[in-house]
Amino acid sequence: MRPVRTLSVIGTGYLGATHAACMAELGFRVVGVDTDPGRVTDLAAGRLPFVEPDLQPLLSRHVASGRLTFTTSVADAAAADVHFLCVGTPQLPDGPGADLSALRGAVAALTPHLSRPCLVVGKSTVPVGTAAELAETLRRDAPGARLAWSPEFLREGHAVTDTLHPDRLVFGLAGGPDDPAARADLATLRAVYRTVLDAGVPEVLADLPTAELVKTAANSFLATKISFINAMAELCEAAGADVTVLAGALALDDRIGGRFLAPGLGFGGGCLPKDIRAFAARAEELGAGAALGFLREVDAINLRRRERAAAMVLAELGDAPAGRRVAVLGAAFKPGSDDVRDSPALDVAAALHRRGVAVCVYDPEAVPAARRVRPELTYAGSVAEACAGAEVVLLATEWPQFRELDPVELAAAVARPVVVDARHALPAPRWRAAGWRHLAPGRPAGRTPVAPAA
Repeated sequence: MRPVRTLSVIGTGYLGATHAACMAELGFRVVGVDTDPGRVTDLAAGRLPFVEPDLQPLLSRHVASGRLTFTTSVADAAAADVHFLCVGTPQLPDGPGADLSALRGAVAALTPHLSRPCLVVGKSTVPVGTAAELAETLRRDAPGARLAWSPEFLREGHAVTDTLHPDRLVFGLAGGPDDPAARADLATLRAVYRTVLDAGVPEVLADLPTAELVKTAANSFLATKISFINAMAELCEAAGADVTVLAGALALDDRIGGRFLAPGLGFGGGCLPKDIRAFAARAEELGAGAALGFLREVDAINLRRRERAAAMVLAELGDAPAGRRVAVLGAAFKPGSDDVRDSPALDVAAALHRRGVAVCVYDPEAVPAARRVRPELTYAGSVAEACAGAEVVLLATEWPQFRELDPVELAAAVARPVVVDARHALPAPRWRAAGWRHLAPGRPAGRTPVAPAA
């Protein structure tokens, strides 16, 4: 095996920029390649163009040292020993499948420059079968290059930890265990991740299609668990039960566990929604659509939670919502990020706006991004500004600073002390004691949640 010294990262969006900086942290020389000149300019200057805790120091340090560079020229990455594909695979504009045009374009741009043996490693989330297609492209256009697949499992807000200290590393290899080329590919991957593996992170060896499926299956399972508890919230609303008590009781069963069992506004972002749709669409193409038919209901349940949150706000405004002021706290799809892709918070704010409600949105990080995608909404620079004169306050993203709000102080700013806690993030007894009407999906109004037994 040749020594691995230099890596390239093709695509420097959220995944690629994180991966590039973390690989530099592991001691490699890394060149990041992107077609967006503005993004490359920012990254090359050590400026992170999105919010991700702990990533900025890594980026600044390794750009300053010269270990990490960025370019718009694929030719500048040609000498790398390993090339990581980190391009986005968004939902198709006219269907549920994944748009692979950027990924295919990246491979097409890279192959003319691969004049010596190297390993190309896919990290993008793709429909099963994509790796086989790209492996054939490499065999045809860059015979010295080999393909492996090692999917990412990053959580926004925890991406650096998830890269440097993951819960597993999946290595998808082209060829069986007795194939010398596959063994060489595995040795290269182990060389790249030696520090991580030496820390005890489990290694999962797989063929290419299984490696592709690990990521989409994982995201689908998480989405299903989230939608399950939100389906229970729908039932609790109909039955007069309390979903928070129900969730707490389920969490005590070690076969179920409490992670991702928090009822609320549902999931969003650039991964789970588009991944489950693409997964189901690919199953249909393979003739196995019935196996993943349940994912359509998972998606539908998730979207209904947004409708339910909007309905709760409108019910508090009565028959004439037009012109009535509502504060929406949160625009990012989750705390710790400025990502507003498929954001439940912004969807609800936009739905209220369409009904004529005077919506004012505040988010600690995501207001600039939200303005770009929802310019019709009004934005505030603080919680106090957003809530001034509001008849309803909707908590839509569970930022820590929202959890810690003083209900007595905030009551002085609003026109009516009514809060719709769509994320079950606020201590209801404290808010009610301060005179607020506290509402949350899946819970009867006025009922205090019961803590599960220890």
